[in-house]
Amino acid sequence: MPQYFGKLPTAGQEWTTLGNVQSAQWDEPSLVCQCGEATLLLTVLDHNLIRVQVAPTGAFAAQRSWAVTKPDQEWAIVPVQFQEDSETITLKTEVMRVQIQRSPCRISCFDHAGNPFAQDAEMGVGWSASGIAAWKQIESDEHFYGFGERTGLLDKRSEEMTNWTVDSVDYSSQTDEMYQAIPFFTALRPGLSYGIFLHSTYWSRFNMGAEQPGVWQMHTRAPELDYYILYGSEPAQILKTYTELTGRMPLPPKWALGYHQCRWSYESEEVVEALAQEFRNRRIPCDVIHLDIDYMQGYRVFTWHEKRFPDPKALGRHLNQNGFQLVTIVDPGVKHDPEAGYAIYDEGCQKDYFVRKPDGKLFHGYVWPDKSVFPDFMRPEVREWWSDCHTALTDAGVAGIWNDMNEPSISDRPFGDGGNKIPFPLDATQGPADEPATHAETHNLYGYMMARAAREAMEKHRPHQRSFVLTRSGFAGIQRWSSVWLGDNTSLWDQLEMSLPMLCNMGLSGVAFVGCDIGGFAGNATAEMFARWMQVGLLYPLMRAHSAMTTNQHEPWCFGDRIEQICREYIELRYQLLPYFYSLFWEATQTGAPILRPLLYHYPNDPKTYSLHDQVLLGEWLMAAPIYHPGQEYRAVYLPEGTWYDWWSNERFEGPTHILTHAPLERMPLYAKAGAIIPMQLVMQYVNQHPVEELTLRVYPGEGQNILYEDDGDSFDYQSGAWRTTTYQVRQEGDRVIVEAIDRQGNWNPGDRTVRVDLQGRSDLEVDFRD
Repeated sequence: MPQYFGKLPTAGQEWTTLGNVQSAQWDEPSLVCQCGEATLLLTVLDHNLIRVQVAPTGAFAAQRSWAVTKPDQEWAIVPVQFQEDSETITLKTEVMRVQIQRSPCRISCFDHAGNPFAQDAEMGVGWSASGIAAWKQIESDEHFYGFGERTGLLDKRSEEMTNWTVDSVDYSSQTDEMYQAIPFFTALRPGLSYGIFLHSTYWSRFNMGAEQPGVWQMHTRAPELDYYILYGSEPAQILKTYTELTGRMPLPPKWALGYHQCRWSYESEEVVEALAQEFRNRRIPCDVIHLDIDYMQGYRVFTWHEKRFPDPKALGRHLNQNGFQLVTIVDPGVKHDPEAGYAIYDEGCQKDYFVRKPDGKLFHGYVWPDKSVFPDFMRPEVREWWSDCHTALTDAGVAGIWNDMNEPSISDRPFGDGGNKIPFPLDATQGPADEPATHAETHNLYGYMMARAAREAMEKHRPHQRSFVLTRSGFAGIQRWSSVWLGDNTSLWDQLEMSLPMLCNMGLSGVAFVGCDIGGFAGNATAEMFARWMQVGLLYPLMRAHSAMTTNQHEPWCFGDRIEQICREYIELRYQLLPYFYSLFWEATQTGAPILRPLLYHYPNDPKTYSLHDQVLLGEWLMAAPIYHPGQEYRAVYLPEGTWYDWWSNERFEGPTHILTHAPLERMPLYAKAGAIIPMQLVMQYVNQHPVEELTLRVYPGEGQNILYEDDGDSFDYQSGAWRTTTYQVRQEGDRVIVEAIDRQGNWNPGDRTVRVDLQGRSDLEVDFRD
């Protein structure tokens, strides 16, 4: 198919559209419709999940090995009512109805109340020299969320978004292509939501009414159209089904939920040791120190600098003894080094593991090591080899891998000489011999497959301990292999504000373990900005501060005593909330639920939440309304339905309502909902400092339940039953608040500890605790 990099053709321009249904055959669970030369295949995978495929030539390509985690044949057959007449064909499940119009062939979906969704627009499906596309109607009160890593606001209606991984350094609210390409979104209106997953690794684009009001379009340069329709009455159902398709995150080690400190670069063992000691001396909790590219010898991946890091094993051992875990950066570019005896380059060349151009010559480009070659991560044997290369790091005690530059980010000349970013040739062959593909198909998978190799490396070479993997680039389903950070942001107030909708949309795209660089990577944060960003960072699933080489130091103590104390207080609160956070992470592994959530996630029938980008929920029970403008000490806060308590003052509010709250620099507005049971622990300087000897249930009067998940936080023993869930319930009877454990499951024993209830907001009530 020709490459097409200009503006997409609009409706009516050079498109061949899907014609009339000439024949239809129902063979449970699939409907096959012949529409001239083209074939429509519609497969019912679950009560709320439909797969739609269109092959313009009539023949479908074989399923790729890197496709969805749960292929069609693994879904249980569900009852479907099949009906047809001269005008329509209808498939009806327990929760939805799909109607195919025969002339011309068009698809419409309805819930059981008859409300339409995901209806084909006039164009339906069409193909041209630019690829294949589908057009669907936008309902008047419909809003759109997800789409992976996206700048700007939360609701993406009237926007156009491209799915093509690039190094989007210096991104802004106007940036389109980003580090992650996740062609999935959720549409929401009161009482109804649906999701669309465009199952294409090729270049693709969503236009959500920006070009044609009332119509959204998805377009891909793939040879056929393949997408899933997911129905649900609320977004949680959509996420659960989507992550069943694409996979769910593994349970991370508990230390990965602590505070991470990073900089480009902590350039020597002495600097790293001093940094670690500074955290302990100042009693600022911290669990993880990241090493950027300068720990390597000449930026050669899987090496240690001989002078600056002469004894990495001793460094890893000392850090671990002081309660720190070490995470090292790994880039995909392997230095072109034929004369130096560089084993990674030599072995990769010998085994023909690097990407080649269509003429058979090794492809090379320029990254940190200068001239570099690049592994073909689409090949299983290359991933296995790359995984084994990680022993140079794991043998030194490295507990986490940070994959960077893996879009991949490549220049056409040495760094420092200017130049242009370039991809591999789009017609370069990648993948195993029995499943060849071109880079046009696999470009968006490069970072995804590198992250997979890193995950497999850590599981193989640290088989008894859970590890941490972080990636900059990825595709749909990246949550199976890695956590994600949002790349090279900037120390600007608008980027602090923008981090919330960006992270929420990532969560709504199935990626729960996400964060962005606290304080901003590029540029210099002011003291006030850093304090406010650290407060927001408390909420990020990944709490990592990071800054660039050319900036001022951004450690918590670099802005004076007042800011240091604010940072300490909010990092300590993060550690106090670790039982709550860890339970949310466990929930994400079970259901795909985000950890950081927009208000619409739990209030999908409240249109006031639909565009609310600057307030977030941490789980179901805590809501924050951060400050993100300089000099601001008051802000408006929207409280949805229910009773809410101010976290700091215990002042009580009845929602839905708007309030004006006071937020001096030391305070980020934070609220708990009535019925909340927030499990908390005492402050530790690092996660595994000692067992949790006292667990406090911070309870807010009302009706509610919360599940506390526990295990040892480090090993894989939970996979064989060494875990425990405790379901706590709170209810009110007269002047008594009853808090009780109504269910326990699992075999893990937390040991001797005290569990107490701390009732908030109502001094006139007595507590009856039944553990």
